[in-house]
Amino acid sequence: MNGRAAEGVPDDYVTRVLDAPGAIGASEWDALLALQDAPTPFMRHAYLDAMDRSASAAPRTGWQPQWLTLWRGSVLQAACPLYLKSHSYGEYVFDWAWANAYEQHGLAYYPKGLVAVPFTPVPGSRLLARDDAARRALVRALLAACRAQGLSSVHLLFLSEADRRACEAEGLMGRQTVQFHWSHQGWSDFDAFLSSLAQDKRKKIRQERRKVAEAGVGFRALEGAAITEADWDFFYRCYERTYREHGNPPYLQRDFFRRMAAQMPSNWLLFLAERAGQPIAASLIGLQRDSAGRPEVAYGRYWGALERVDCLHFEACYYQPLAWCIAQEVRRFEGGAQGEHKMARALLPVPTHSAHWLAHPAFADAVERFLAREGEGIGRYMEHLQERSPFRQG
Repeated sequence: MNGRAAEGVPDDYVTRVLDAPGAIGASEWDALLALQDAPTPFMRHAYLDAMDRSASAAPRTGWQPQWLTLWRGSVLQAACPLYLKSHSYGEYVFDWAWANAYEQHGLAYYPKGLVAVPFTPVPGSRLLARDDAARRALVRALLAACRAQGLSSVHLLFLSEADRRACEAEGLMGRQTVQFHWSHQGWSDFDAFLSSLAQDKRKKIRQERRKVAEAGVGFRALEGAAITEADWDFFYRCYERTYREHGNPPYLQRDFFRRMAAQMPSNWLLFLAERAGQPIAASLIGLQRDSAGRPEVAYGRYWGALERVDCLHFEACYYQPLAWCIAQEVRRFEGGAQGEHKMARALLPVPTHSAHWLAHPAFADAVERFLAREGEGIGRYMEHLQERSPFRQG
């Protein structure tokens, strides 16, 4: 498909498939990203390239880059990070049941196609394009590439609204999941935020914070270049240990964070928990900044601890970041995938969207029926959650 038009794609587009993020210029990619309806730092070239170069998301870990690009002459018109996957780990939109159904019928589900940011369930633009027509052409090129390679399916995860519309227009099946996000409502400080909550929620948060304070734990917030290499090393010890305590090796290599410190320092905020002058835990927050460099969105990303302290996770991953967001007038804090317990901390449910295509007609029909039923259930679940607002009534 390199150097020619894909099936169904207008002749004036040339399709090129790239086998590594480094095969495309960072400036070209990031300029295209800046034009989108929902750009995030996790779609920046440096972030995706670090996933590859650190071998965190690379062929040896089951992430084979096949980045799809559309060109007119030397000008990049559209692009997306396509991976060939030999498993479904690190995605956060679960299709294990679909894979099992294929296996039970003697069919191969893997390799499959995936358009996503590895290990990063943050909604945002995935189909980078100069306009809606180029975005739809990119979807058609994506389907053509998957058909040409005999893939069972392709899955586009945590899409922006523009992405979702393009996928729907090209006949892909939509799926909805739920995340929990916090929005700044003009509070002057953390106490003002607490006063807006229902009494039981307010009491619970104060109790949890008191336990951490009475255990002698304090926090330091380090932003950007103020995070030293020693701080990054300590964070990674915590991150790795927490993964291994759950019986898994960490997804991300230490070299990934080394590259983040060098290439995207302003997009990170580190909270260090300390007791008796020694660090015992850390949480790492991603930041999106506006054109003036002010933080406008924060993303809860990674955490870990070397000691067990009751309620330390809630303090490090929610209360410290929320207090910082209030002080910095950050408009939104996204708490990551899943987690209904986040509602008790005033993170409210929001829908997230994915799109799916399956090559096998019978399985596509079955999945479409499943998604219709699941969608009805998600709708009822959202209504149920919205009735349980943590905020004071009236």
